[in-house]
Amino acid sequence: MFCYQCQETVRNSGCTVRGVCGKQEKTADLQDLLIYSLKGISLYAEKIGSVDKSYGLFACQALFSTITNANFDDDRIISLIKEAIKKRDELKVLAKNVSISHDAAQWSAKSDSDFYTKAKQVGVLAEQNEDVRSLKELLILGVKGLAAYTDHAAVLGFEDEEIYKFVFKALASTTKDITTDERLGLIVECGGVAVKAMALLDKANTATYGNPEITKVNIGVGKNPGILISGHDLKDMEELLEQTKDSGVDIYTHSEMLPANYYPKFKKYKHFIGNYGSSWWHQDKDFDSFNGPILMTTNCIVPVKDSYKNRIFTTGMAGYPGVKHISDRKPNGKKDFSEIINLAKKCPAPKEIETGYIVGGFAHAQVLALKDKVIDAIKAGKIKKFVVMAGCDGRQAPRGYFTEVAKALPKDTIILTAGCAKYRYNKLPLGDIDGIPRVLDAGQCNDSYSLAYIALQLKEVFGLDDINKLPIAFDVAWYEQKAVCVLLALLYLGFKGVRIGPTLPAFVSPNVAKALIDKFDIKITSTVEEDVKEIVANK
Repeated sequence: MFCYQCQETVRNSGCTVRGVCGKQEKTADLQDLLIYSLKGISLYAEKIGSVDKSYGLFACQALFSTITNANFDDDRIISLIKEAIKKRDELKVLAKNVSISHDAAQWSAKSDSDFYTKAKQVGVLAEQNEDVRSLKELLILGVKGLAAYTDHAAVLGFEDEEIYKFVFKALASTTKDITTDERLGLIVECGGVAVKAMALLDKANTATYGNPEITKVNIGVGKNPGILISGHDLKDMEELLEQTKDSGVDIYTHSEMLPANYYPKFKKYKHFIGNYGSSWWHQDKDFDSFNGPILMTTNCIVPVKDSYKNRIFTTGMAGYPGVKHISDRKPNGKKDFSEIINLAKKCPAPKEIETGYIVGGFAHAQVLALKDKVIDAIKAGKIKKFVVMAGCDGRQAPRGYFTEVAKALPKDTIILTAGCAKYRYNKLPLGDIDGIPRVLDAGQCNDSYSLAYIALQLKEVFGLDDINKLPIAFDVAWYEQKAVCVLLALLYLGFKGVRIGPTLPAFVSPNVAKALIDKFDIKITSTVEEDVKEIVANK
């Protein structure tokens, strides 16, 4: 195997025996083959020009299944490969006289063993030129993140066929001999489409559940048995809350589901207690102590411990071998969570691991509702800087950097955050500025659009001709492909000087890194002292 799509890849080079995430060699190979099969679909879809949107949605769901910590189940990945071949051949018929010679458009298998043989031939290292490989992978990984956001919006009934067309265009481009400038152009274009996808998801979430509100979220526990829901899928959250109403079972969020507490539509459920635990990589301890069943709705699952293996369930594009999977809803139907609910009734209440509250709900509508207060504080010199510290959390010790930066930033600084990176500092006593909390949590990584939108609106309010003249700095933690997608979106919007860490992505070659740094002034995190000094000095 060879995989270097996440920040924790071995020696910041690549996982070659077993993924740090827990992914086995065969799983990694099958995921490579699934991507290769999607390239075959894309070649035909691009030639035809306009295909039924079901092909685009399938491509996005399949891509979503390959992002870090999403699906470890080989059988389900093989099923996706078979479906990809089927859909490719359907498009081949629709293409009629179009002839595509590339192997991705033609290959087939007679047995499941053939999949493993083929997978060894089409992995990341099949492209031998380091810089071309880097550009291809940067685009593919950005598209993976884009696909995740697109699937979330589609679950709520919001789709945009132009996004699907770009996914096909991007994947097809990786089979072609094009120039470096063309590849860089596609990478920036991916950022533009990412903005569109994130705006679509924002619209889907807020139209369905209302605009997030400032909320004090309980982090203690009740006396009833509970179900812990993790991942990102708000539709699953809604259906679980509805099906557990009056059941005597309480609902708690975990990790990236924390922002579900901010939506008005979910607040009507009295058995929605609050948030339990911390970010994704703490789940082995959090799931163990919770006592009740866990529903993993999307990515962020880690190798499952025996202590809770019989009470964890996956759904959507998530999967893990030996773990029960809740099948998808049929058109106009709902998922059936009865098995989880019945199990919960037999379990003890969650073990209390902390008490108190954390505050969130500062998505764009809420922050802009406070616009006058924020502007007055800026004009009075009480707020001198906004620092976007969004992104992902992770296991590595160097990520303590983000906690220390939050502590070290001057007290006239506001931290804007989204994603699970917030767990590095959202429970710190950082205080407020005239009643405005110094940490403004916009929500999930899915809600990163809010941070860009807020910046764009402030640019208009202050009548600036360049968004980089705003008192905003970016110090972003990245881990997986949705964070890559968000970075490309920021670059497309014209933000310069974005600082990322704790390492430069392994899939960015030295030459590609230089090109990105020269064009966009991307920075890599250094020491807390040096970076805070530069942030304050607008460097």
